[in-house]
Amino acid sequence: METTEHLAELRRQGELLEAAAERSDLDTPIPTCPEWRMRDLLRHTGDIHRWAAAHVEQGRMRPIRVVEEVAGPVPGDADLLAWFREGHDRLVRTLSEADPDVACWTFLPAPSPLAFWTRRQSHETSIHRADAESPGGVLTAFDPRFAADGIDELLFGFLGRPSEEPAPAEPIRTLHLCASDTGGEWFVPLHPSATPTPEHAEADCTVRANASDLYLLVWNRRTVEGLEVAGDSSVMDLWRDNVQITWSRDRKQR
Repeated sequence: METTEHLAELRRQGELLEAAAERSDLDTPIPTCPEWRMRDLLRHTGDIHRWAAAHVEQGRMRPIRVVEEVAGPVPGDADLLAWFREGHDRLVRTLSEADPDVACWTFLPAPSPLAFWTRRQSHETSIHRADAESPGGVLTAFDPRFAADGIDELLFGFLGRPSEEPAPAEPIRTLHLCASDTGGEWFVPLHPSATPTPEHAEADCTVRANASDLYLLVWNRRTVEGLEVAGDSSVMDLWRDNVQITWSRDRKQR
């Protein structure tokens, strides 16, 4: 996908997140993130938007470790939604107006820093939009191409980075994902010593579904219930227990 397409998704997903938050009370529990309520989701995403924008705005060549330095204090409930909106607008504006050759820190492979931050924040915001909609029980489906791109980013970006962890003595469990609408396929060994590949291959467990559902699945925002599963479904339990991308306000965790 092009940077302009990621930017359009970032704008749209933030607006959908805001709309979902407006329909809910700030005390509403978030089923996809059981430890959070709606206010926690808004605080978290508002922090990330400001943190990301600061790297591009300031040309930071090292990661910003203390988020509050650039995000400021989180406001009280009465101003929280407006604060979220302000941070989202700032991020969209920063990325849309940035020099295409801007130099700043990144943490995944990308054609350029601007391409990296626009893609990463479009997917960051989209997954948290799903979180914001989850109390209502119905999630807006993702565009198939965008969903497939999000699967690529997680598997080949976050999970595709080199690891020095030795291979285990026992066979590595494997997962095969097949997108019924885009034709995309992914073969995923569940161990840091092996990297995913974009191919069809025999695996311990195969899950076939549309790209939107697979995107939610790999980000642990839905279960395999209702999807086409072949083989050993306990592989998905192993996935949920071991594949997590987390954040703290003091430091980015990956």
